[in-house]
Amino acid sequence: MVPLVTSQAPTAPPLARSGTSKVRHAAIKRRRLKNLGIFALLAGPNVALLLIFVYRPLLLSFYYSMLQWNMGSSVARFIGFDNYIAWFTDPDTPMVMGTTLIFAVATVGGALVLGLALALLLNRKLWGRGVARTVVFAPYVLSGIAVGMLWLYIFDPRYGLLSTLLGAIGLDSPQWYTSSPWALIMIIIVYLWKHIGYVALIYLAGLQGIPQDLRDAASLDGATKLRTFGSVVLPLLGPVTFFLLITTILSSLQSFDLIKAMTDGGPLGSTTTLMYQIYIEGFQTGRAGYASASATILFVILLVITAVQLKYMEKKVHYS
Repeated sequence: MVPLVTSQAPTAPPLARSGTSKVRHAAIKRRRLKNLGIFALLAGPNVALLLIFVYRPLLLSFYYSMLQWNMGSSVARFIGFDNYIAWFTDPDTPMVMGTTLIFAVATVGGALVLGLALALLLNRKLWGRGVARTVVFAPYVLSGIAVGMLWLYIFDPRYGLLSTLLGAIGLDSPQWYTSSPWALIMIIIVYLWKHIGYVALIYLAGLQGIPQDLRDAASLDGATKLRTFGSVVLPLLGPVTFFLLITTILSSLQSFDLIKAMTDGGPLGSTTTLMYQIYIEGFQTGRAGYASASATILFVILLVITAVQLKYMEKKVHYS
């Protein structure tokens, strides 16, 4: 009888397999370290800039708010939360916050409504609309101080262009500089003139991103243009509106240059917002600790507003 001979492929020794596994793990580790190094190289400068110019000033501002410190003095005394207590009990605080609220509501609401209306107009197939878009956006890139100085001549009660136009139809020009309500209205008008172009162009980009098929389908169903706008266009502009709502609120609450150029917070503090109060306390009266407390309060307000908007709009903002 012939014996049965079987053959079996040689297997690698356990030590060889272990060595291969170690080599593979080492290669993966080197690749991860390389990717980490590339990430650090690319993101490192941005992180460093954020730490130096955003988070460090924020922490320093909170630290200074705990001090009784006058600008220019080398002596500071730790007083805890006394600056915050002083701010909340200051008799000028209700007026400052009221002015800030009125200014924010008027500028944010006006910019969104007028910007959307202007975007709808620019979205039409009109001759020269490319030039019109440039002209509309131009004020936004101008310096706020330059814009304020320009509009001071327009609002001048004696020689201004607006006074001349009102006089031509038999009306007297309001005392824009010396009357409390008119001074704030003047600032709001100029702010809207400067920022409407930005809002309009962002809305225009959103309008051009809406498929024409959706509007045509609504028209075939018998919807009027107004109904189509309210039921199709406006909901699809939700993400754009949400973005503009956040950016315009932040911009409005931090507005400084127009107030500085046109009214300097007057008359009688009627155009002094919280942002401008920080400047007055820090650089005019020299109360750096109190100004830092006001700045921290403004930061908390902005943070809360943004958080509430993100939470509320989380399920509202969608494209489909």
